[in-house]
Amino acid sequence: MSLANRRILLGVSGGIAAYKSCELVRRLREQGAEVRVVMTEGATHFVGTATFQALSGQPVRVSLWDESAEAAMGHIELARWAERILVAPASADVIARLAHGHADDLLTTLCLASAAPLYLAPAMNQQMWAHPAVQANLAALRERGVRMLGPAAGEQACGDVGSGRMLEPHELRDALAASFGGGALAGLKVVVSAGPTYEDIDPVRFIGNRSSGRMGFAVAEAAAAAGAAVTLVAGPVSLPTPAGVARRVDVRSAAQMQAAVLEAARDAQIYVGAAAVGDYRPQQVAERKLKKQAGADLVLQLAENPDILATLAAQPAPPFLVGFAAETHEVAAYAQDKLRRKKLDMIAANEVGGGRGFEAGDNALTLYWPDGSLELARTSKAALARRLVEQVAARYRAVRG
Repeated sequence: MSLANRRILLGVSGGIAAYKSCELVRRLREQGAEVRVVMTEGATHFVGTATFQALSGQPVRVSLWDESAEAAMGHIELARWAERILVAPASADVIARLAHGHADDLLTTLCLASAAPLYLAPAMNQQMWAHPAVQANLAALRERGVRMLGPAAGEQACGDVGSGRMLEPHELRDALAASFGGGALAGLKVVVSAGPTYEDIDPVRFIGNRSSGRMGFAVAEAAAAAGAAVTLVAGPVSLPTPAGVARRVDVRSAAQMQAAVLEAARDAQIYVGAAAVGDYRPQQVAERKLKKQAGADLVLQLAENPDILATLAAQPAPPFLVGFAAETHEVAAYAQDKLRRKKLDMIAANEVGGGRGFEAGDNALTLYWPDGSLELARTSKAALARRLVEQVAARYRAVRG
């Protein structure tokens, strides 16, 4: 994807992640974008204006009261010039001021005065990110159409570990590029399911599996980076929404996941079923916690869960269906049988157990379709997801045109 001649207004607010925005400017310009930088006063305490001016090749604006720029209403010119506005990092303070419509500095004034789509890349301490006030401000902005890119989870500058890290510059660049279209999945709606499902036994216990959701989340991010409008249906996982994903629906049980997928897939062209959906659920869910009785075994009667892929395949005009087969043995045989039996367009098979698959940060896949196959060598789940999406796009174009 290219950003050639695209006009990106980068807002930089106060936070240690501001140093990453220097690399972001470089990566945007590598793709041909024209970048202009607006900094808050706080941001200048972390990175100097001269750095951004050298990287962008354009004057850097900080103050709404710059007489030389504002003689010709410079902030309005900037607001009209921008095709996209990205605030990276977006601090909790800037998020709060935007949520409440404040225009008390140049950056917030530009955000209110521009018709360009607004993207925020949050960056803050994990406790601050989790605060109800921050989450309420984010919810208000999302309702107005502001797009959130991240944050990611991991080690933070303060020493904490958790959600709140700003996405990496290449991830932000790819999300902006995808917003202009032109990727392998440009113009398509894609639904991705990810993570486990939990089936309640009583208010305390449940039946579940070891899926972390990381592979499915990586697929959702890769599909969005390829230009698709992505809906992510997520089981019970603690992962931030991937960059570029248009909509996320959180569910718990297989029945809830089926309902969410069927609703989202009504006008979708592709469905990638990366979720590890439980095959069975307890026939009865106890209203109270089941108590242990000495010397007595507990017997659970299980009922079969709905088959999401088979349900979609049985529709008059199903989307392009991509399944996953996580197996402990005879991987190829089970995957190919599932491909035929469920009438899928493609299946991604991998071996799990023994530290492979669910618990690992990397993975390997073998792709099967009715008249072919392809091995994708072991690599990080993010890189593997990008290769998978490339193959899905190619097969979709070959089959559906």
